[in-house]
Amino acid sequence: MAALEIHRFAPDDTEDVRTSFEIINAVAAADAPWEHPWLFDRFEGFLRKGWDGEPPVCYLASVDGKAVGQAFVFYSERDNTHLGWVWMGVLPEHRRLGYGSRFFAHVQDEVRAAGRTSIGTDGWESERAVGFAAKHGLEKKSQAIMRRQTLSEIPKGHLQELYDEAAARATDYELVRIVGRTPEHLVDAMVELVAAINDAPTDDLDIEDEVFSAERLAAYETSQIERGSRLYRLVARHKETGELGGHTVIAVETQRPEIGDQHDTAVAAAHRGHRLGLLLKAGMLLWLAEVEPQLASVDTWNAESNDHMIAVNEALGYRIMGRELQYQKSL
Repeated sequence: MAALEIHRFAPDDTEDVRTSFEIINAVAAADAPWEHPWLFDRFEGFLRKGWDGEPPVCYLASVDGKAVGQAFVFYSERDNTHLGWVWMGVLPEHRRLGYGSRFFAHVQDEVRAAGRTSIGTDGWESERAVGFAAKHGLEKKSQAIMRRQTLSEIPKGHLQELYDEAAARATDYELVRIVGRTPEHLVDAMVELVAAINDAPTDDLDIEDEVFSAERLAAYETSQIERGSRLYRLVARHKETGELGGHTVIAVETQRPEIGDQHDTAVAAAHRGHRLGLLLKAGMLLWLAEVEPQLASVDTWNAESNDHMIAVNEALGYRIMGRELQYQKSL
């Protein structure tokens, strides 16, 4: 059996970053051809900043000097310090040769050496993914659905109808538009509001609530903006108290402005029951039609058990693209 060589690399290792970029796009083209491929600048920025300021630890696996796979391990120091979460992919032409198993075993040892007591990973639903997880003692703990909304397919006037329907139930609220970074006077209230995402279902995953702070909010906004996204946040504010009741965020790519990505949508517990989720998401699309008229599609992810948000998304015309299975085990 050919020797598998595995090494870590950093965002400044230009050749390795380029190789990893090519691998991640090749793997996605084979396993999830509906996904938008990474652009190099966005990919490099992700390796430097991660989603919200905590970049992944990066690995390449090679045989006879040729890269066959890449992996990222995500560790948080803010919360869930028991967990290492792995993204791993092996090029299609190098599968079923044992490389993936040896690569995962190495990464698992690295997670254990980092002091973590749990490892998780995910993959698109397939016999291959299910078999790989079973081989390595990983149990399915959750499943998520990726949906895509094609804006040209929304019937004329439909968004306005949904917005008006929701607004009739939310007369005590006003909508606040935020472009880019959160204004300083709203930061503390926004930190409290974004924590409402912890109420979204996590099924059987062994994960703790995420811990939010002003630093984390700023790191998220910096990461998104610096790697090439225009951020739009719509906030529902209670007129009488001034409390922030809910929000939704969409990132529009600067290099491919026809592509949007739905980030968090959350409503604080004290403000539920007023159709704020629908109001915010319909209101966001009406806003983007004004300021980003070229926007053609928006992608979103939800746990398959999140019935409430799925109902909102289906009303907005989102269609299922694929199912991701999420696995985890104790170390």
